[in-house]
Amino acid sequence: MIKLDHVTKTYTNRIALDDVSVTFPAGKIIGVVGANGSGKSTLLKLIAGLSKPDRGTVTVNGVRADRKICRDVAYLPENDDFYPFLTLDETIRFFATQFGGYDMERAADMMSFLSLDPGQKVKNMSKGQRGRLKLILALARDVPVVLMDEPLSGLDPMVRESIVRGVISFMDLSRQTVLLTTHELDEVEPLIDTVVLLKAGRLIRMEEVDQIREDEGLNLKDWVKAAYQKIGEKDE
Repeated sequence: MIKLDHVTKTYTNRIALDDVSVTFPAGKIIGVVGANGSGKSTLLKLIAGLSKPDRGTVTVNGVRADRKICRDVAYLPENDDFYPFLTLDETIRFFATQFGGYDMERAADMMSFLSLDPGQKVKNMSKGQRGRLKLILALARDVPVVLMDEPLSGLDPMVRESIVRGVISFMDLSRQTVLLTTHELDEVEPLIDTVVLLKAGRLIRMEEVDQIREDEGLNLKDWVKAAYQKIGEKDE
């Protein structure tokens, strides 16, 4: 279980998260959505222990999130930072020595599914191939929490849907909770169970995606647009 209790985070004069309190249920794929600057990436960095809140607490399974939380949390950043002289296979093995918990059989299966050559050097990989490598580095770890910041970034739009549907098989939701941020609402809607909507650092709504379709008759993209419009009307 992931819990934020009255969390505020600021950068210089900008409020990234504003008094956010939320509990994320275990065993779910949770989509964190909102406009640029709404606090999505900051939320993930706080859970990953890569940033500290100015106020409030962030806990993962009852443990306060700090740098040591990486033992239980896999984090896929939006930007990649790999050693260009390593091969794909060497990169995965290097990350395994740094973070632990890697299931090398799962990593090999993902390489095959994503059509990657384990002997290819990172410096010769395309942006899309590097995006697939990031997915492997996050999803091959056998840890309770997986965080993915814009996991579809860099992937060819023609293959995004097939990749999204395929990677579900590499998640173990009986033992894992997955949080992902995205702007690609159409592609991830079939994947996520719960959606969290942020705006200007504030938590606006958290709903079950199936409930949105049943109660409001909207797909995810139209629901986000409608929710933002209502917020704008209230602020006027």
